[in-house]
Amino acid sequence: MKDNNSKQVLLSVLGVAILVVAVVGVSFAAFSYTDTGTQVNTITTGSITMSYSEDTNGINLTDALPMTDVQGKALTGEDNVFDFTITASVTGNATINYAIIAAPEDDNASNTFVTDSTVKVYLTDQEDTATGNTSTNPVKLNTLPASSTVSATTGAPNTSDDYVLKNGTYSGSSNTDSYRLRMWIADDATAPTTSETYKLRVRVYGQADAQ
Repeated sequence: MKDNNSKQVLLSVLGVAILVVAVVGVSFAAFSYTDTGTQVNTITTGSITMSYSEDTNGINLTDALPMTDVQGKALTGEDNVFDFTITASVTGNATINYAIIAAPEDDNASNTFVTDSTVKVYLTDQEDTATGNTSTNPVKLNTLPASSTVSATTGAPNTSDDYVLKNGTYSGSSNTDSYRLRMWIADDATAPTTSETYKLRVRVYGQADAQ
């Protein structure tokens, strides 16, 4: 009788032990499955900045007269050229889409002769000596793409009133580009008969490419 009781107790203990092992095994398997693929991956993309030494980030034309492209490309000095530098710091495998935007100021609206359609711009890359420093050919401002064409990828304003001077991508740990912008009145424009000032501001926008 005692032997039977002992066997029953032993079997009960073994049964409980097996049940505990089974439960633990199922719990561990469930935990492992739940954990798989739930890790959050954080990508730090870095930043993009623009620096300049002038008082304002752009060019002001005051009482300017029309000139040829040859004359315009040779311009130097304050209110004729605007020098600026873009520095992009990128970490990880991210790519930053950027755009250099030319933004006319609102007070140009009262101008009669000096407008987006008569102003020419010429952007040169100061670092790119292999191509003669040319980033773009001289063009009338209003013929450039609107900033809305790159707003989704670069974070530039979604508007037709600002223009894309240049856009591209940055990757790698560190990137620095120096540019010079020249601006003048096209030689096929009518010379202003009154005092007019045209103001153009340069802004740089950038955001990480979708991963």
